[in-house]
Amino acid sequence: MASVLPAPRPGILDIAQYVGGESRIPGVARPIRLASNESALGPSPRAVAAYHAQAQDMFRYPDGYSVELRRALARHHGLDPERIVCGAGSDDLIHLLAAAYTGSGDEVLYSHHGFSVYAIAARVAGATPVTVPEKNLTFDVDATLARVNPRTRLVFIANPNNPTGTFIPRDELRRLHRLLPKSVLLVIDAAYSEFVTRNDYESGVALAAAEPNVVMTRTFSKIYALGGLRLGWCYAGEAVVDVLNRVRLPFNINAAAQAAGVAALEDVAAVDRAREHNDIWRPWLERALRELGLEVQDGAANFVLARFPARPKHADAAWAFLRSRNILVRKVAGYHLPEHLRITIGTEDEMRAVVAALGDFLGDP
Repeated sequence: MASVLPAPRPGILDIAQYVGGESRIPGVARPIRLASNESALGPSPRAVAAYHAQAQDMFRYPDGYSVELRRALARHHGLDPERIVCGAGSDDLIHLLAAAYTGSGDEVLYSHHGFSVYAIAARVAGATPVTVPEKNLTFDVDATLARVNPRTRLVFIANPNNPTGTFIPRDELRRLHRLLPKSVLLVIDAAYSEFVTRNDYESGVALAAAEPNVVMTRTFSKIYALGGLRLGWCYAGEAVVDVLNRVRLPFNINAAAQAAGVAALEDVAAVDRAREHNDIWRPWLERALRELGLEVQDGAANFVLARFPARPKHADAAWAFLRSRNILVRKVAGYHLPEHLRITIGTEDEMRAVVAALGDFLGDP
């Protein structure tokens, strides 16, 4: 009798695995890591202390509803704690939303250079991801609305977007929501919102507070520098919150992550320092790269997207040269940007090192 192996659901093997930024170079103890948009300054000392304090109780189950963390988030942002759901990173919540609200025959819209997890989440749920053209590497509201049809269930927008760093202003975000059918769930991924200081920007929290078909997701991985703990949250209407609490895993946030998240929120000075550092060194890096002759996209997050010329000074060659100098940056060909590299804002020494290395690369005959 022929052996038949277990088979995954049709379509699962068509999903391209998510590939994060590199973090290691063989033989190099501490490379300069500028590939994953990690914090330049690291986590709050209070968050580190809170994490360590949980060690003796690691045999205990965590609070399955993250009550203290939700209360801390509510205090910090002026929100209703009952409308907050926490997840193992905002990626977790994105997957849960796709699983709960889409299935076979449904469509999920996102922008052409949008975060690749949106398409993965849609395919895992059995839905069809649909990319929408952008305008000047920026989410295009009109192009998105033109592709909405009766099969559309979710629209994802990262604002600011990864990997382009661009965002749409408050009025455009509100127009997008206003013209979407009420049956479509608008998910605003605001992972980088704490870095934006523009007065025409909205994270989406006000829309999510007022509208039942809007969800705003956030993360502790960026400005709070807790990426290793996998901690995120969302704000949504009561009906969406009820759905998410039905489908999420029990005890989905470990106790140490919950404690560190509360402490990180309380350390406002640490967040201010991280934002101030980014406000200095992102413009510095943008100017320095332009002075080297590179095309740099105006951005509002903690990274820079730079376009390289044709061969032999193309993006792949630049990436390899930087790696030879023990500097890791992010290739973004998987985001339909093969001529570009994404460079995280690091420390002053790291920024000067990457500019010096690229100066050598571009200056070589």
